[in-house]
Order: sequence, then C-alpha cells, then structure tokens
Amino acid sequence: MIVSGLVTSLIGMTHNTEKSPLSLLGLGAMGGALARAWLAAGHPLTVWNRTAGRAEALAREGARVAATAAEAVAASDLVVVCLLDHASVDDALAVADLSGKDLVDLTTGTPEEARTRARWAEERGARFLDGGVMAVPPMIGVPGSGAYVFYSGSPAVFEAHAGTLAAPAATVYTGEDPGLAALHDVALLSAMTGMFAGVAHAFALVREEIPPKDFADLVVSWLSAMTPYAYGIAEHLDSGDYTKNVTSNLAMMVRGNATLLRTAEEQKVSPELLTPFTTLMERRLADGHADEGTTGVIDLLRVP
Repeated sequence: MIVSGLVTSLIGMTHNTEKSPLSLLGLGAMGGALARAWLAAGHPLTVWNRTAGRAEALAREGARVAATAAEAVAASDLVVVCLLDHASVDDALAVADLSGKDLVDLTTGTPEEARTRARWAEERGARFLDGGVMAVPPMIGVPGSGAYVFYSGSPAVFEAHAGTLAAPAATVYTGEDPGLAALHDVALLSAMTGMFAGVAHAFALVREEIPPKDFADLVVSWLSAMTPYAYGIAEHLDSGDYTKNVTSNLAMMVRGNATLLRTAEEQKVSPELLTPFTTLMERRLADGHADEGTTGVIDLLRVP
C-alpha cells in the first residue's frame, strides 16, 4: 500500500513463499536477529562475521558459514550487509566480486554515505538498496512488534526481493534516491533523541520527590497526548502560515519557559537540555513572530 508517498509492505514471515537464498555479512546484535528471522522463515542463508565464533550458533540452526566475506558474497545473488559502519563495509567487500549481485546495506549511516555507496556498488556491477532499520534486535522477526525497515535505491531490487526483505520486519520503500532511507531513519532517530532529552530533564526534576514508576505513567500519557503536535508543524510548513490553529503562541511559550528554567534552578538541575530550544524560541520571538507556534524555529536551524 502507499502511505504519504511511501510504498509499504506488510508481508509477514508466514506469508513469504519464495524462500529465496541470501547471504548476510555481519552478526552483531541486529545481524544475528535478522539471520534468525530469515532462517525461521525458511530462507537458505549464508553468513559471515569477522569474529567467526558468532556464527557457530547460527550454523547449528541451519545457516551455512562462509570463511570469508568474498565467499559469502559469491554464495547468493542477494547480499545483505549489517556492519558497524561504512568503513567496515569497505573492508569486508574490498575483494568481493559484486558483479550481478543485489547489494542491500542495512548499516546505519548518513544520506550522503548511502548515495556514495550506491555509486560504489554500481561501479562494481551491483544493484543497490539502502536500508534504515526502525527497531531494536528483540523486535526483529516478531509479528506485531512494530518493527519495520526503510528502503531506498533501486526499485527493481526492492520489488525482486520484497518477500525476502519482509521476513524479519515490515518494509517501507521511500524512493529511488538511495539517501532517502537514511534520511527518514536519522530524522526519526533525531526526534527520538530530543524526546529522550526532555524525559531525562523531567526525571531529573522529580527524582527526589516523586516515585519514578509513578511519574513514568504520567510521562507516557502526557507525551502520547502531545505527539499529534507534529501534524500541526507539517501543516504550517506546507502552507507557510505558522500562525494557523496555534493555541499557545510563541510569546506565551517564551514566558512559560522562564518558569521551566526557574524550576530547574530551584531543583538544582542543570537546564542544559532545555536551553538550546528555549534560546531559539527567544530569537524567533525577538524577530517579531509572537503569534506563531514553534514551527519558525525550524527556519532558524537551516545553515546557509
């Protein structure tokens, strides 16, 4: 199906009938989880890991263990890499023959690294797909866990291997630009990091006076109620009108921020997780945007 311009596949493990073979390079926490999901779905799997001992358990579960990365690449038309970083991918594939292979890179990286890898793969005769895994290892291969993977790059590769790729987690194809999966991935992780910062500050404020478990219930409920705020930002950015449907304008929020900072001082908590955002809000207000919400802060983040 298509959701907001993204092609989404929710093919589950039990619905995968192709059982195509593949090779997987990298058996860390995520790679190991992916390997077990493909084995559980019945896919013939060849694995390789720099530390060979990590492959022993998978061999007992039915995986074929390659002695070298080049041997693993040679074993299958579909080659998936899930390594530490892009330097590790360079090292692992340095002498591998990628001619005619479909290379899927699930190594976390930046959009430009993905585009560079796509050109690198094409020069070596391979078709390329980049991926961003939106899950932690325990979610992989678990129906209903909410795990999914963003993919971008060759649409032919995505279509050819849709069933195989959907065995460990649902798939979301973001477009032909190889950098789009990483952009989606990192943008969501950035939103998560900001949320973690706010949660950390909140717990620092209350930890001496409110039981953490009780407060956690309140945090989850409050943040869940606030997350539709993202739709308002999207509407502002699409329309260019940052005042539309604003209930708490920037002038009001900047005044309220003073209370947040005074409370931090009273509780002997550093405000350093809050002040980057509050400072940007003050700048936007000083520029004459009192009736806006906080969307205008996004304009201040753009680097010329």
